[in-house]
Amino acid sequence: MSGAGGVAGILVGVVISEVISSVAHWPTLLSPAAILGGFWFSASVGIFFGYYPARKAAHLDPIEALRYE
Repeated sequence: MSGAGGVAGILVGVVISEVISSVAHWPTLLSPAAILGGFWFSASVGIFFGYYPARKAAHLDPIEALRYE
């Protein structure tokens, strides 16, 4: 899911950059390093915030975990 969000963010960013470039007649430079960095950051945040709670929940005793719900 975070990968799809990263790809969507890249596509929206490229489209907005191209629209501003054509409307304002400003030259734009799309850096592959910035695009890959943004995707990597998005994917790593998604992986961390998916993995950490799942790992924490996996170490709980099921009886104790269900007691508080």
